[in-house]
Amino acid sequence: MDTVTAVSRLSALSHPMRLGIFRLLVQAGPKGLAAGEIARQLAVLPNTLSAALNILSQAKLVYSRRSGR
Repeated sequence: MDTVTAVSRLSALSHPMRLGIFRLLVQAGPKGLAAGEIARQLAVLPNTLSAALNILSQAKLVYSRRSGR
């Protein structure tokens, strides 16, 4: 991994809430978790969760997929 990528990913994980989200998703495994479930488990407001997931996604630490509607 190059230095720029490493710094970007470490920066994304440097906030306690984002680190908590990442840890929860790692524990969930490949099937992942719905955003609502993450918000419920971590007691995070949906708009705050959305911003945090966006930062983790830009660092290529998480990805999203639509399921259902």
